[in-house]
Amino acid sequence: MTDHGLDTPRSPDQLHALLAQEFDLHVPTTPLIAGHASPFDYLVHAFFEDGNWRHACGQWGEHKSNEQAIRDCVVWANRGGGKTFLGAVATMLDLVFKSGIEIRILGGSMDQSKRMHAHLAGLFRHGSIAGMIDGRITQTRVRLTNGSACEVLAQSQTSVRGTRVQKLRCDEVELFDPDVWEAAQLTTRSKQCGDIYVHGAIECLSTMHVPHGIMFQIVKEAAGGSRRLFKWGVVDVLGACDDTHECVHEHGQDCPLHADCSGRAKQRYERAEVAGHISIDDAISLRGRVGDATWQSEMLCLRPSRSDTVLPEFDNREHVVRDLPADRANWTWLGGMDFGFRAPTVVLRAGLDDSGVLWIVDEHVESDAVLDVHITAIKDDSKWPRAKWTGVDPAGRQRNDQTGLSNIQQMKKAGLNVRSRPIGLGESLMLVRSRLKPAHGEPRLYVHARCEKLIESLERYHYPKDNPESLTPVKDGFDHAVDALRYLIVNLDRPVKTVRGSYL
Repeated sequence: MTDHGLDTPRSPDQLHALLAQEFDLHVPTTPLIAGHASPFDYLVHAFFEDGNWRHACGQWGEHKSNEQAIRDCVVWANRGGGKTFLGAVATMLDLVFKSGIEIRILGGSMDQSKRMHAHLAGLFRHGSIAGMIDGRITQTRVRLTNGSACEVLAQSQTSVRGTRVQKLRCDEVELFDPDVWEAAQLTTRSKQCGDIYVHGAIECLSTMHVPHGIMFQIVKEAAGGSRRLFKWGVVDVLGACDDTHECVHEHGQDCPLHADCSGRAKQRYERAEVAGHISIDDAISLRGRVGDATWQSEMLCLRPSRSDTVLPEFDNREHVVRDLPADRANWTWLGGMDFGFRAPTVVLRAGLDDSGVLWIVDEHVESDAVLDVHITAIKDDSKWPRAKWTGVDPAGRQRNDQTGLSNIQQMKKAGLNVRSRPIGLGESLMLVRSRLKPAHGEPRLYVHARCEKLIESLERYHYPKDNPESLTPVKDGFDHAVDALRYLIVNLDRPVKTVRGSYL
């Protein structure tokens, strides 16, 4: 028993009962989508420092030993799914039951940080813990009589670098400055807090907006085992669906949520669960206001948003392969190349099968190297047959002031067959799109998973976000691999004409 009259929860069941009885908080304990977590799973992980508990399909059990040491975690959840509020709940529990703990809240913006802080201040209005406030709650700080404290940090390296705390809760990490996120990794320290030993940990709570952005990388790290991942979408936090709603109406029209929910929210009604952050009516209204891409990204947490991308036809799940066709005896081998020096030079190796499907099988990406280095890499590559020809940037015809030779002339001099047909950017992108998503039939372009730079570039190559009418993609590093692909496809699907045996 603590000085506030509350028993410290010793099991998830006790924690759930405490939240319901003392704070009238009914947090979903069971995900409705297979493979997802429930919001309560996150609270269990955040509160129980020894990691001895988990919640899975309604059954409490012990973690495997290799999971106990993983304290850093990431919550990937939908908009309106309770991330910020649950972060405040986890912070309140830590402050109350772990005497002397130091916690910092770092949001993607100061406004975002203050939202969690406002939720935290609201929780401390409850009578059982209101008397624990030491002094008063300010706009950026909460201090308790047991020595625990929480403070809001500004999104700056100066603020983060001076921090040494037990827990850093990062809200909407997708909006973080990469340098601030990097600095934040060295902020935590473990400490004995009352009778509980608290492990230094960083928690990230966010939607995923950007392909290959900060949140994407954090989730990828979690898949590798360095962080615990808790993922839920709008279906997992739906309220109970009563008899006023039908999955399929008499006239045959489905409920707008039926394709995603499939009647799962009815199970909560049947079990008389008082849980869910979003009511059925609100979810139906939200679904009617946005398109499929936004719904799948922001609410179902299926994939990052690609609303500004140049090649939205590219789908990692459809176009990326890990195995190539076994029979490649009759393939025609080709290449695509984008010249660079400080910016990377990108060389793609591809095979064209008998049916005209193009398979990008490998990539060579290197910066700060002269053309001779790349030519040697192409010629010495023994993993794949020699390319019949390599499509390159027509600008490679310009002569170098020092050598007197153009890039294309140097490649030809080295024995490489080069094609370089001039074509507009828009037309060449249409050729790429037509292979990714033909008007009829299956895709005619696949990329092997080893081509990581090309895959990332296809997903992140984008138009300027602050100029929605611009048709000129941003040149911020994700254009080079796509350019190499464009040059390959342009010279394949719009072959050059020849005059006296020379390519134009």
